[in-house]
Parts: sequence; structure tokens; C-alpha cells
Amino acid sequence: MRSALARRLPFLHWPRPTAALLRGEALAGLTVGLMVIPQGVAYAQLAGMPLVTGIYASLLPALVAVLFSASARLSVGPTALTCLMVFTSLMPLAEPGSPQWVELAVWLALLSGLLQVALGLFRFGWLLNLINSPVLMAFTQAAAVLIITSQLPALLGFRVGWAEMLRQPAIDPLATAFGLAALAVLMMARRWKPTFPGVLLIVAVAAALSYVTGFATRGGAVVGPLPRGLPTPYLPGWPGWHVLGQLVLPTLVVTLVSFLETASSAKVDSQRKGERWDQDQDLIGQGLAKIASGFSGAFATSSSFSRSALNLYAGAQTGWATIVSVGVVLLALLLFTPVLRFVPQAVLAAIVVAAVLGLIRPREFARLWRISRVETAIAAATFVVTLAAAPALYWGVLTGVLMSLSLFLYQRLHPRIIEVGLHPDGSLRDRHLWHLSPLAPHTYALRMDAALDFAAASRFERNLTEYLTAHPDTRHVCLFAQPINRVDATGAEVFARVLHLLHTREITLHIAGMKLPAERVLTAAGALAPDPLLRHYRTDAEALAAMRAIAEALRTQPADLPAMAI
Repeated sequence: MRSALARRLPFLHWPRPTAALLRGEALAGLTVGLMVIPQGVAYAQLAGMPLVTGIYASLLPALVAVLFSASARLSVGPTALTCLMVFTSLMPLAEPGSPQWVELAVWLALLSGLLQVALGLFRFGWLLNLINSPVLMAFTQAAAVLIITSQLPALLGFRVGWAEMLRQPAIDPLATAFGLAALAVLMMARRWKPTFPGVLLIVAVAAALSYVTGFATRGGAVVGPLPRGLPTPYLPGWPGWHVLGQLVLPTLVVTLVSFLETASSAKVDSQRKGERWDQDQDLIGQGLAKIASGFSGAFATSSSFSRSALNLYAGAQTGWATIVSVGVVLLALLLFTPVLRFVPQAVLAAIVVAAVLGLIRPREFARLWRISRVETAIAAATFVVTLAAAPALYWGVLTGVLMSLSLFLYQRLHPRIIEVGLHPDGSLRDRHLWHLSPLAPHTYALRMDAALDFAAASRFERNLTEYLTAHPDTRHVCLFAQPINRVDATGAEVFARVLHLLHTREITLHIAGMKLPAERVLTAAGALAPDPLLRHYRTDAEALAAMRAIAEALRTQPADLPAMAI
């Protein structure tokens, strides 16, 4: 009972704070806290939410996540990808920034949070493997393109939207200067010193310059006044079953993609600590954080890869660093929100663009092409569909998942079955690929690199039947069964049919290296009953010795092959 409680409450394993530990944690927490304040406001704008909710999403959700997640050094809060999915999911349902929009964003956070908690409690974290690396890479890059495209009007000082700009351009030169200068400084600061709080400094300088130049009074777009004080509990109204039904697919995609964001950081954290990653407990922690964000009146949160990397780079050792960063955000919310009112929205756009520029990596497609052209095609389709289906981004993910599962099923239904020969280096390899001699005359030696289950069994039977039809003089079949790690009921039935076929033709079956789980199933099915035409070998070496004996016997008594026994 105590071990289960300790597993569900990971903060009980935190080390007792010492002065030396807290000094390092305070520095890391201060660094991340100073970065998350302006980022939270910028990402709230990306999500179409009131700007102050970006700060709300960096408070209680971050605290809940660090207390209940196994990966305590991750920075949880607003992220660009999750905010984009919130925005695109709600576009057909409400007006950005409206009370209905906020209510639906809260429902999206609550539903995705509840789903993540349920997956973690029932230990279904393995379901997240449905999205493989190429699909996630392509979706992330397409989302980054959409994010940058959505921020360009504000970054470049457009006074009107894209359509109106084509007909009658209207640009605010000062806003353009703010945006481009902020973006340039952010990129240089990142290369110069990642731990330097460049984002906060740029926001402060931009606010001062905006105030001095009267940018807002000249019609420039600024953040505007933000409410001070702690967030009040938010209880969303009932939207109706029809609206909730429209949130099902966005909930699934937000759940999967936001947690894969977490996985990318959590795996790095676990590797550095030399520990196993507890994905189920992280699911619970991340889900509870989303629920806390929803009840704070904010939107779905996730783990930020950039802020988590900054946290580790700054020397964070435990979750105390996150506690410090939450304190920094709390002080900013209580004392310094008036400073943000003068910040140009072009600067917020620059913060978002600078954060996602690193996600666009065309070389990843070239690298994937060298590894697998089929998976490259799947990634390309995911990328194109994500862009074409915007704002319904979930179609890109679904396309990639369905294509990946189709490839997986095709590979399972078409297992690799080869005739093996003895290579000069002593290994068993594809006889036809390496131009090797048969292990023995009138002998078919094969290996199936797959489980003998319902997906592969028919292919196994067909392969053997076609070979025997083409080679009627075959007297021995040697199955190197080491790769067969599982046999199901269909596989046992097919194996029995193959065995009967071989016995009918008086062909001896040699089985080498069969694993115990497969052997148990076949024994229970009665397919391994003792028989003069059935031979078992524990190792490949024993089987090879038997094949050499067959070859030697054939050389001395070539006419007596049917009567030969080992």
C-alpha cells in the first residue's frame, strides 16, 4: 500500500532540501520563470485566449504537474503546438477570445486531462506509440509552418489580414520594426547564451520604448491592460452533447500530441538520471495539470521542450526548481502585469516565431529518406494533409496514423521468410542473396522472421507448399525457429496442417531453436507429438550438425535417401 502511494505521489521521493541544493534550484527556477511569463502571454494569443490566461496556465498546472509527474524537472505550461491545436480545434465553433471560446477551451483542457489521467491509471501509456516518430516529425513541422504563418501579420505590422493585404497593403512601420528587431535579438540571444533571460529583457525594453514613443496612442496593437491577482475558479457551463461530440477528435489529438511533446523531454531527463521513464505516472501528472488549467479558466498545457531543456541546462536537479519558477510567475502576476500592457503585439509574435523556428527541419525528411522511403512518403502525406486540412489539424495526425498502421499490417501479413545457407563466417543467411549452397541435398532450410500467428501463418503455409510443389524431390525441411517468439491458435492450426502435409509426403521436419512459449502452444495443440519424421534441436549448431550428417550420408548412400534417419 505504501509503495503504491509513493508511486502515485512522486514528490515523496524528492531529496530533503539543503542550502546548497536550493541555491542551484533557485537559479534554475528563476531562469525558467523569467522566460515563461512573456512566453505564456504570447502563447495565449496564439490559442485565441485572453492573454492573462497564459500566465494562469503557468501557475497551478505547473505546480500540479511537478507534484504528480515522475519527470519532475520538466517545465509544464503553455506550448506553441498545443496552443495551435486549441485554436484550430475551436475555430469552427466560436469567436476567438469570446466567452464561448474560453468555455470550449476549458472543456478541451478538462476532457484531454481526464483522458490522460484514465490512460495513466489503467496503464495504457503504450497506446501513445500509435504515433510514430516520422508522423510526429512531419506533423510538428507542418504545425510550425502554420504557427509562423499565423504570426506573420502581427510580426510584420499588418493592419489588415492576408486577403486585404493583397488588395490594399496597410503596414505599421513601427510595429514591423518592433517585431523584426525583437526576433533578431531573440535569435542572437539564443545562440549567445541560452540561459540569458533575453525574452524578458526584450519584453521590458519593448514596453519602455512603446510607452515613450506613444505606440498605442498612434494606433499600434499592444497587449493592453491585464487583470491583476490570482485566477478565480472557473466552472464551465454545459455546452451540449452536440458540441462535446465535436470536441472528441480534437481531444484525442491534443491528448496524444501534447503527451508526445512531454515524452521527448521526459526521455532525455530519464536518460540523464539513468532511470526508467514511468510514462503512466507522467500521463497522470500531465492530465491533472490540464484539469487544473481548465479550472483556472485557461487552456490545455503540455511540457515545453525548450523550457525543459533550459531548466536542465541551468542545473535543475529536482522539482524544487519548478516550485521556484511558479513563485516567480506568481510575483509577476501580482506585481508586474501593468508593465505588459504597453508591449507591442508584434513582439509577442516574435516570441512565438523564435520558439517554433527550430521545429522546421527539412533535413529530417532527407535523413528519413535514407532510412525508409515508405516512411518518408507517410511523413510527406502527413505534412501535406496537415497544411491542407487546416484548421482541422487532426486530419494530418489521423492520416499519418492510418498509413503507419496500414504499413504495419502489410508487414505483418507479409513476413520475411528466407531459405538459409551457411555463410563462410559461420552465420545463417539468405541463400539466394549471398549465393550460398543448400545445407544438404534435397533439403529446404528456412527461417521466418516473425511470429507464427494469424497474420503470418497463411504466408508460412503458402511458402512451404509452393516450395514443395516446385521441388518434389525434397526429403527434409529444416525450420530455424529461433525468431518465432509467439504462436497463436491459428498458427498452431496451420503448423499442424503443414506437419500433416510433410508426413503425407514422408518428408522429415527438423526444428531448431524453438522458444519455450512457442513450444508450449504447439505441444498443447498436439502438433509436437513424438514421430519418426519429426526432429528437435535445442540449438542451430545441433541442426547444422544433423544437416552435415544428412549430406555425408547422401554422399555414401545416395540411393537410400528415403530410409535415412538421424
